[in-house]
Amino acid sequence: MKKTPRKLIEVALPLDAINQAAAREKSIRHGHPSTLHLWWARRPLAAARAVIFAQMVDDPSEYVDVLLADPRKKLAAQRALKKKRGRNAVSKSEGPTFRQGAVLELDGSQGQLGLRDVAAQIERDRLFSILEDLVRWENTTNDRVIERARTEILQSWRRTCAQNAGQPRSADLFDRHTLPAFHDPFAGGGSLPLEAQRLGLAAYASDLNPVAVLINRAMIEIPPKFAGKPPVNQESQDDIKVAADPGTGAGGLAEDVRYYGQWMREEAKKRIGHLYPNVEITEDLVHNRPDLKPYKGRKLTVIAWLWVRTVKSPNPAFAEVDVPLASTFMLSTKKGKEAYVEPLIEGRKYEFSVKVGAPPDIKAVRTGTKLSRGASFRCVMSGSPIDGKYIKNESMTKRMGARLMAIVAEGNRTRVYLPPLATQEVVASGACPQWTPDQAM
Repeated sequence: MKKTPRKLIEVALPLDAINQAAAREKSIRHGHPSTLHLWWARRPLAAARAVIFAQMVDDPSEYVDVLLADPRKKLAAQRALKKKRGRNAVSKSEGPTFRQGAVLELDGSQGQLGLRDVAAQIERDRLFSILEDLVRWENTTNDRVIERARTEILQSWRRTCAQNAGQPRSADLFDRHTLPAFHDPFAGGGSLPLEAQRLGLAAYASDLNPVAVLINRAMIEIPPKFAGKPPVNQESQDDIKVAADPGTGAGGLAEDVRYYGQWMREEAKKRIGHLYPNVEITEDLVHNRPDLKPYKGRKLTVIAWLWVRTVKSPNPAFAEVDVPLASTFMLSTKKGKEAYVEPLIEGRKYEFSVKVGAPPDIKAVRTGTKLSRGASFRCVMSGSPIDGKYIKNESMTKRMGARLMAIVAEGNRTRVYLPPLATQEVVASGACPQWTPDQAM
C-alpha cells in the first residue's frame, strides 16, 4: 500500500501573508501574466505558488524523529519547551504562544506540551518563513528564494520515496531524482502550471479554449526552450553586454520579443497608419467640454471608434432617417469618471453628443434605445417601437447601416471620450469593408 505523508497544507498555512500578497497582485500590471491576456477568474500567482508548495512539502509532524536526531534542533526545542513550561502549566485549552498559523498536537495523557510538539512547530515556523518569502511579488524571480523552496520540495519527495521503497513499482513511481509532474487539464490563464514550473515541477497544461492554450504555450512551453540563450536580432547582438551574458532565464527571448514587436508596430504604422488618424482637440471641443482643456491643441491617439447599427425609422414621418439600435448610451460607468452619449434632435436630424459626469436620467441612458429583451428598440426620433421582425427584414434587404457614435482617445493615463467627428467617420468607414448580413440567416 502506498504511503503518503501528511502535507503542510493539511495542517496549517500563514494565510495572512498569502492573502496580502494575493491582494497586492491586483495593482501590479508591469510584468504580470495578466497583461498578456485578461482571463476570467485568474488565480493569483501568490496563492497558486503557496498551494503547490504546501501540498508538496511534508508537515514536520511526519518527521519529528529526524528533527530530534539533530542535536542543535533538539536543544532548541528543549529550551523553547522549558521557557513555555516555566511561565505556567500549559493546558490543552490555553495552548502555547506561537506565530500565526501554528497548530500543535499536544502529547501526553494530561495534554501537556511535549518536546515533539515544540520541535515540529519550530520547523513549521521555518517553513512558514520560506513560504512568506516565496509569495512576495518582489521574489518572483529571486533565485535564492525559489531555490530554498525547491530544496524543501525535493527533500519531502525523497522522504516519500524512501517510505515507499518496497513498493512493486517504486523504481518507476518513486524516483528520488525526479519530482512528480504537475498536470492541469483546464489550465485557463495558466497560474497553477506556471507556478508549478517555477517550483521545479514538469508542468503540463491543456484547455478546451484555444486562447487559453495559446496563453499557456506562451508562458510555459516556449520560454524554457530559450532559457540562457542570447537574442537573435542584430541590434541586441551588437550590444556586447547583452550578447555576452543573456542570463539564466529567458532574457534573450524577451529582447527579441521587444525588438520584433517594435518592428511590427512600425511596419504596421507605415502601411495602415493613415487609416488611424489622431484626433485634434480644438477650441470648439474645449468650449463645450471644459474637461478637455488640458488637451487643447494636442493630437490624441484614437483607441477605438464606437459604432451603432441603424435602420430606417418605421414611422412614416421619419422614413428617411437612419435611427440607432443602441443597447446603451453609457460609455464609462466608473464612479467619478462617468461618460455617456446624448442624441440631440434638430428638426428631422439628430447628432450624437458626448457628456461627462453622472447622467440626469441614468435609467434612460443605460437602456439606450432598447425597449425590452431581444431585438426590440424604439425610434429615437418619434418613440415608435421597432420590433425584431422589422430589424431582420431591414438587414435582409441590405438597408441596415452603421453610424459613428463616439470616439475613444488616449489621454493622460486615462481614456478620453469624444463626440464623432466628420473627418474621423469618413476615414473610419473607408477603412472597413461594408458589412452585409448572411443571406442564410
